Amino acid sequence: MSYADKGAPIQMLSAKKYFENLTSKEQHYAHFMSKASHAGSRITARQVSPNSEKILDTILNIHKGLKEYPKDEETTQYLEYASQFLSNLGEFKSFGDVKFIPRCPESTFVKLSQLASVPVDSSLLKEIYHSGDGSTLLGFPSEGHTSGYYKGEKVSPEDLKLLKKVFAAFDVMPENLSIEKLSHRLFVVHVASGKLEHAKSYPDRIEEFGIEVLFQFGEHKDEMEKIASYLTQAKKYAANKNQEMMLEHYINYFKTGDSKLHKESQKVWVKDLSPQVETNIGFIETYREPSGIIGEFESFVAIQNKERTAKFTELVNKAPAYIQMLPWDPAFEKPKFQPPDFSSIEVLTFTGSGIPAGINIPNYDDVRLNVGFKNVSLGNVLNSKTSANNWTFIQGDDVETMSKYQSDSFEVQVGIHELLGHGSGKLLCELEDGTFNFDKSSPPVGLDGKPVTTYYKKGETWGSKFGAVAGAYEECRAEAIAMYLITNRKLLDIFGFTTKEDQDMIIYTGFLQMCRAGLLALEYWDPTSKKWGQPHMQARFSIMKTLLRYADDKGFLKLAYTKDDYSDLHIELDKSLIETVGHAAIEDYLTHLHIYKATADVENGVAFFQDRSQVDEELSKFRDLVIAKKLPRKQFIQANTVLSGDKVIVNEYEESPLGMIQSFIEREL
Repeated sequence: MSYADKGAPIQMLSAKKYFENLTSKEQHYAHFMSKASHAGSRITARQVSPNSEKILDTILNIHKGLKEYPKDEETTQYLEYASQFLSNLGEFKSFGDVKFIPRCPESTFVKLSQLASVPVDSSLLKEIYHSGDGSTLLGFPSEGHTSGYYKGEKVSPEDLKLLKKVFAAFDVMPENLSIEKLSHRLFVVHVASGKLEHAKSYPDRIEEFGIEVLFQFGEHKDEMEKIASYLTQAKKYAANKNQEMMLEHYINYFKTGDSKLHKESQKVWVKDLSPQVETNIGFIETYREPSGIIGEFESFVAIQNKERTAKFTELVNKAPAYIQMLPWDPAFEKPKFQPPDFSSIEVLTFTGSGIPAGINIPNYDDVRLNVGFKNVSLGNVLNSKTSANNWTFIQGDDVETMSKYQSDSFEVQVGIHELLGHGSGKLLCELEDGTFNFDKSSPPVGLDGKPVTTYYKKGETWGSKFGAVAGAYEECRAEAIAMYLITNRKLLDIFGFTTKEDQDMIIYTGFLQMCRAGLLALEYWDPTSKKWGQPHMQARFSIMKTLLRYADDKGFLKLAYTKDDYSDLHIELDKSLIETVGHAAIEDYLTHLHIYKATADVENGVAFFQDRSQVDEELSKFRDLVIAKKLPRKQFIQANTVLSGDKVIVNEYEESPLGMIQSFIEREL
């Protein structure tokens, strides 16, 4: 548990100038897609925690009922909590999965609700302020944690192991489900859909593996119907046949709940190359569901930045050559790289618990392999800046280096991470017809110098095999590829860094910011449960630990300090060793991660990654200092679009908690 951030930077995520350059047809398309996106906001809140939607309504109703907020410190603290809550669409940090509570007392909620003539639920207030036990972390209820994905009796990891077997055996896609446990052997699987009738491809009930599973449709019914309605209106303004077909699949998916229709939508979406208005919607990322198979509702609408996209297009064109440079046998790589669409986009709308800097989707392995995927770099997120750069744990010339090069280096890192990181690799697997996508009689050689013996059997996927660790593991593999290739100077040429001096600084800054991120990651590790709350930060910590502990030269990276309380802790990175010692350490780590993943070697892969991301006693002693020096996470306010006659108007808001709340009021949730 933590308190809501005090004085967090709040920034308008502006795309207005790009929106105004769209045609009227494109603006109307973006408008209705944005309305569809925001219509799913309550779904995300419900998925975060059982209380989050109630808190959302309380915040919005208080704001609607107040003409003016009192001018006092406690009201300021309430507004800071409200802004952070809305920014995360829930009472848990999207980056960290830890509950945060208001700094103001409960009486402030009571006072404001009375001023607004809004009843406040005393039991809800107690839940808002509840702290001090395992329920302040997201995870399995059986382990004392909180989850919005489960209902009824306390769901356990063992329950999900059995349910995964059921889903795999009966070809049930789990992304848009939630689980209700009625007893140790009886479960109701709730399917998100606008209609209550069963989708044709789903059974009414399954009795297998010692459990009984009933299927019930109509979860999030109102929101699913509203989303389908807005998508129907957006279809009138589609730019081409691909968008029309994609939207038709989307509409039927949100109505029926049949996830196979969502997969079909993604096959068409991948073929809609470089649209001026880029969108995606569905139950996408599975990081926050404890077993790693159910997706959080997520949707974005954005406008292409043509100038930046040109850089990424060149990177795509040269991607096969860079993938060949990765440190594994071609048998562990796709025989042919499917060039994705890679765009830089300016975000107009992003519904979800948090906004990333880059995205690589779809997550369906067979679509990625057989049809393709897309990368998008979120330009106005990547390049957002606060008024001052406060580079904790960095000293001397490194402060100036980070201030000058961090944004550019991060753009390079994200580009490699999304395209060549998530876009590379092959899973050795048995196909539906019983054949294999590798030479089963003479399999490739593994890490031990012997032919590999493990692979993905029919019905098994990366997520189902590696489970809860899959998200962090894959992010780590992609981050490691970014660190491996950021030293390639021809690749840096693509991004416009052509002088040796600039290239040296981009490379150095890339390693420096990764080491700093790994240290800052300690905030997201809970010392009581030994649980990581954020997959990207677990990944970055493991890379930092690899450079610190496993580099051949122990002088390459140091966490240096002279004071007993570690208050002068700072990073010392030997620039001269990056392209030798640092690169070799990354190569070894990456090779292990990749081959364990490619060969479905769960036992060795999970043990290896967990060892590298284990926080030992020497590193855990820095956690209190990291938390003491942590900076508030930036909060983004998003615009709303409204129809005014035949025109679409973009409304932006003041960069304050009041602006954040008003932006949600005008979404008509």
